[in-house]
Amino acid sequence: MTSVLTGWLLALLLGVRHASEPDHLAAVSTLLAEHSHAHPRKSAWLGAFWGVGHSLALLAVGGVLLLMHLRMPGPMADLFELAVAAMLLVLGARSLRRAVRAGRSGQRSLHVHHGAPHVHAGPADHLHVGRWTMAKRPLLIGLVHGLAGSGALTALALASMPSLGSGLVYMLLFGAGSIVGMALLTGLAGWPLRQLAQRTHVQAALSGLAGVISLVLGVLWGWPLLLRLTGA
Repeated sequence: MTSVLTGWLLALLLGVRHASEPDHLAAVSTLLAEHSHAHPRKSAWLGAFWGVGHSLALLAVGGVLLLMHLRMPGPMADLFELAVAAMLLVLGARSLRRAVRAGRSGQRSLHVHHGAPHVHAGPADHLHVGRWTMAKRPLLIGLVHGLAGSGALTALALASMPSLGSGLVYMLLFGAGSIVGMALLTGLAGWPLRQLAQRTHVQAALSGLAGVISLVLGVLWGWPLLLRLTGA
């Protein structure tokens, strides 16, 4: 019983650490750059929504594999990983586009003194949206990441847990750890980002940096997988 409890605690800690893996941070950083003016609490919610999507995918696919005592076939796991790489490319391109638009809006600023009318460049126009509207994109990103990691987590649960029930709890705690870990990371990152993004050109730079990192990681992640799947 002690070994099972230790394994469950380890699953929770591994979930927290898992949230900080490069592909996860690259994907979520594009969302943080987009919402850089948001309160840190909202930034934490973005991370938590990612973690919920991630955990739902892990439990759905991993739970089925665990119930049937199956391992995910290698080609299917590679396809899920390739989907993550493709998503990173899309998110990176989208973030770069936002950076270009923010940069152009900053260049169009007009400031005339001596009592004449003047216009200050500010952040891009935005809408105040509800929590569910804000949740949809990080939930989807988390789902894709969870699919990619479900096979490895199932294999780990099968190898380390003595029963089906303990394996399911292991996966549940791992998912809970990923929710907590990503919420903490995004919440902590939200405060300095909010301070930095007060100027339009800084916001553009943040979006551009997040986009470049996401694109580079998407290529580095996806190219070997594509070669392996095509037999090239």
